[in-house]
Formats: sequence, structure tokens, C-alpha cells
Amino acid sequence: MDTVKFFFDFGSPNAYLSHKVIPAIEARTGATFEYVPVLLGGIFKATGNQSPATAFAGIRNKPEYERLETQRFIARHGLSAFRSNPHFPVNTLQLMRGAVAAQAAGVFETYVEAVYACMWERGLKMDDAAVFRDALVEAGLPADRLLELSQTGEVKAGLMANTEAAVAAGAFGSPSFLVGRELFFGKDRLREVEEEIVRQAGTAA
Repeated sequence: MDTVKFFFDFGSPNAYLSHKVIPAIEARTGATFEYVPVLLGGIFKATGNQSPATAFAGIRNKPEYERLETQRFIARHGLSAFRSNPHFPVNTLQLMRGAVAAQAAGVFETYVEAVYACMWERGLKMDDAAVFRDALVEAGLPADRLLELSQTGEVKAGLMANTEAAVAAGAFGSPSFLVGRELFFGKDRLREVEEEIVRQAGTAA
């Protein structure tokens, strides 16, 4: 097992939290996580799913428990920089197209780190065009080039293809992980993801 697909959307705080834990899993297993930008709204539409904030709104105690689990995860992994975004939910279409554009421009890793920090550490309103551009400039990214690429048919089609591939693999939300053909959903399944990486590596040896 060499590569794990990580289907992510910047709008998911759980995807951010997973992102912060992934390097340790890579270090322990030798596997590489391939970040695949998807549009969460597109996945929801294709699968009939909805955000937890909507789905759990009428369930007594469920939202409170989900927050407790998030706090436990943050404490377990020492993720003290995490902050809830006061503008949540944020429309991530431009952000995700930007991610595909950043791949094409060869600045993907820097882009991912910058956008995640703006979303879930600094709490910026990243669906505001001016805020988004300023964030790219501040990170030393070629903002105008990325914005231009984001509007091309190739980038739009690439994001759509990624989203369709995620659904075809069984994804219904973000974060989702594909280890070989085995799908796992949610930050709370990262231990199982790691176990599956090790299992498949042992089988292949």
C-alpha cells in the first residue's frame, strides 16, 4: 500500500483536523496520502446527503456529543490552533476550484496549508472574493494566475471529475479515505485507515 486517496473539501472542519493528523500516519506507515479536492455540495447532491448541522439539528444531545468528540480529538492530537469559523458554512466552490488550479500551477501544498489556516485557524470569510485573493497574496501564491486558472474549463471539469470519482468510490461526505478499494469516512476512522494501510502492505509483501 503506497497511496491513500484523501477526498477533501475545505468547508469541513473534520477534513482540516484529519489533514493535521495525516503526516504522523505517513511517517509511521510510509504511505502517502494523495489529496483529492472535491466539492462537498456536489457529493451531497449526488448522494442525497446533507451537512451534520442540518441533519442533526432536531436530534436532542447529538450536536452536543459531536462537539465533545471534536474536543477530545483536538486534545488527543494537540491541535490547539483550531478555531471554529464564525462565517460557517462557507461556500467553497472557489476554494476547491482554486485547489485544482494550484495542482496545475505546481503550488498545491502551499495552497492547501494557506487555505486551511485561513479557514480553521484564522476564521476568515473565505467565500469573499477580496478576502480570498488577499489570503493567497499573503501566502506568497500567484493569486491572479490561480484565479484565472480557476475559471478555465479544464479546472472546472477536473473538480467535477474528482467529485464524481469520490461518489463512485462510495463517498457521501468529507473527509473520506480510500485505502486500495476500502473506503473510510470521518476523522474518527483514521486509526482504522492506518490499520488498513498496514494490513494491505503486509499482504503485498
